[in-house]
Amino acid sequence: MMSSDTNFDVEVKTFPETLIAVMEHRGAPNLVGHSIQKFIEWRKLNQLPPSKSKTFNLVYDDPNVTAPEDYRFDIACSVDTPIAANDFGIVNKVIPAGRCAVVRHIGSDDSIGEIVNFLYTTWLSNAGAELRDFPIYFERVSFFPDVPENEMITDIYLPIE
Repeated sequence: MMSSDTNFDVEVKTFPETLIAVMEHRGAPNLVGHSIQKFIEWRKLNQLPPSKSKTFNLVYDDPNVTAPEDYRFDIACSVDTPIAANDFGIVNKVIPAGRCAVVRHIGSDDSIGEIVNFLYTTWLSNAGAELRDFPIYFERVSFFPDVPENEMITDIYLPIE
């Protein structure tokens, strides 16, 4: 549980429209790792390393309250042009341009839920902001195994009006 005095540094930024190639994970959250491995394989075959192509996760559901079979989580990377149909099931999507509340998280994913909860409850209420019709998403700026888990950088974007 998050303590009531927890506060995070929130910036409001305008995010540019971004074309992404997406592996749609549907099913139990504990199986996301399998989808990630498949996505990494596709990325390597298509020469889209994290150094050339930004990495994103679109988070549709809270794994703590969503039935495992209903859980939705997208693993994505930015692309310059739409990708062709493929045997990996990777599809094209767009992160729309617009304003977002953004928090930079440094460290493991273990406490990201606290930040998400803070943005949806405390920050949204205090800022008087309205949600846009797009899920919260993460930009994985740096991640394991490229950096130690405690040095991972994740920018958390909450789309707002």
